[in-house]
Amino acid sequence: MTAAPPQASTSSPADAPRFGEGALPGDVLVRARGITKRFGALTALAGVDMDIRAGEVTALLGDNGAGKTTFVKVLAGAHPASDGTLEMAGQAVRFASPKDAAEHGIATIYQELALSENLTVAENVFLGHELTRRVLGLPFLRRREMQARVAELLKTLDAHIHDTRALVGGLSGGQRQAVAISRALNLDARVVIMDEPTAALAVAETRKVLSLARRLAERGCAVVLISHNIADVFEVSDRMCVFRRGHKIAERHRSETDPDEIVSLITGAHPDARALDERLRQ
Repeated sequence: MTAAPPQASTSSPADAPRFGEGALPGDVLVRARGITKRFGALTALAGVDMDIRAGEVTALLGDNGAGKTTFVKVLAGAHPASDGTLEMAGQAVRFASPKDAAEHGIATIYQELALSENLTVAENVFLGHELTRRVLGLPFLRRREMQARVAELLKTLDAHIHDTRALVGGLSGGQRQAVAISRALNLDARVVIMDEPTAALAVAETRKVLSLARRLAERGCAVVLISHNIADVFEVSDRMCVFRRGHKIAERHRSETDPDEIVSLITGAHPDARALDERLRQ
């Protein structure tokens, strides 16, 4: 009897492949094809194709409402796609929730960081996934092991946080970003989405966060960066994808473009942007 072909993974992390394990720089970790999202009669995202690659920082650019945030919400499990497919490790996936996406190795770090200011650095990194041991049947936290693990992660990121027992409420914006990234790495995230990570930071702190993004890529992670700051994008990204009116209208490697072209694509002055506008008017 011929065995039935294996079924594609949909949303069960137990059946998911070890995401990104053994991936080399440039390998595709997530393949998106024809991703479309509708909210009633409104099409917020229309047929977007994109490859998310290990060891790269991919910047998503566009005006407010262009579709970039909707795309990453599909990628992060916050919105189910209306049409299209996502593949990881060659298998189709469909996320039912952000928790589902996180269990498959995709983490999102928002501008408003979901950190508990009254907890320590180590406690925030392990929040909800604490290491415990049982003594006479009672659970006790393995604090030293958690602190050592977090110190190792922070050292890898070259984050200047010297005491993992410090309260997060006393940290700077850049240091808080490092804590959020460490939490993602502690959960074995291989795709890290950073949503406007430098929007509320001063110049020195912005440099630190951009350095963290590059270090993530150097570790083999794929970084997806949403930003309105063109200077930041050209400093840190490998590829740039420009969204306009729900469509991905351009994808450029950093060496193939310049800020003027990217701005013209965003604002509608570029011929490709004008062609899209004309097509949508018809």
